[in-house]
Amino acid sequence: MDSNKLRIFSGTSNEPLARKIAETLELPLGKIKVSRFKSGEVYVHYEETIRNCDVYLIQSLSHPINDYFVELLVMIDAAKRASARTINVVLPYYGYARQERKAAPREPISAKMVADVLTTVGANRVITIDLHAPAIQGFFNIPVDHLTALDLISEHLCRLKLDNPVVVSPDAGRASTAETLANQLNAPFAIMIKKRPHHNESVITHVIGEVEGCTPIIIEDMIDTGNTIINVVESLKERGSNDVYVCATHPLFSSNAMQRLDHPNIREVVVTDSILLPETRPSRFRVLSVAPMLAEAIRIIQDGGSISTLFKNKGV
Repeated sequence: MDSNKLRIFSGTSNEPLARKIAETLELPLGKIKVSRFKSGEVYVHYEETIRNCDVYLIQSLSHPINDYFVELLVMIDAAKRASARTINVVLPYYGYARQERKAAPREPISAKMVADVLTTVGANRVITIDLHAPAIQGFFNIPVDHLTALDLISEHLCRLKLDNPVVVSPDAGRASTAETLANQLNAPFAIMIKKRPHHNESVITHVIGEVEGCTPIIIEDMIDTGNTIINVVESLKERGSNDVYVCATHPLFSSNAMQRLDHPNIREVVVTDSILLPETRPSRFRVLSVAPMLAEAIRIIQDGGSISTLFKNKGV
């Protein structure tokens, strides 16, 4: 890989992840100043030349999402005006992904709006991980490399050698992911049927599949408030399951979700560092790094090749 024209810069949302990516590629993290005026306006200055360079901007759209989103837009605009050859946006977590369709009249499709704004401002490529809805890739008219942390999670679970595992999808929308993980673990899978009376609220109504005497592995793309996960865990225990393993790519952990997930019936919470978490957290939380995968994706993009070689399931 020719690193002379490759530059990696971090926004303020997840600088530790950006540093790990740069270290894996044996590159220094680019020098950039990101600050805010007293009014709250974002100021960006690249403190090294990026003319005719392939620039990679690392920024997760986590809380406070609107601040980080505007910060990213200003970074893209500054790179474009500094004559970067390409501007590649690395979004480990793609915010607004849950608003990918109209579920009721007069609602926005905010995930499409985010795609439109990123493209209009000047992004040439987007790299992201485990979109809430894979169809969001189609909202862009630029290349989108959609990675997955599923192999990372399955390798960790295989090392645990769990007794009688069963992979559980907390809703029908995650069934395909649960089936893929179950195949990788050579385990059966089950599906929870739920209804949502309000945002961030859910009620489990049915369980399809056998969980009694099994060790459930709940797989999600993200965990926000943790309410749904706790409902699923308690429903599984009521049906005679062993303690539960909870797995998700994106730990949003809004409000007091981390405390809520420090639950006696949860053996381990497995997440990635797509979103920056506090150093102090309960011992049952295990954080896997997506930095090597993102670094290798960047290497493939620079050298040419297929992103699918990164994954066991080549259909990704």
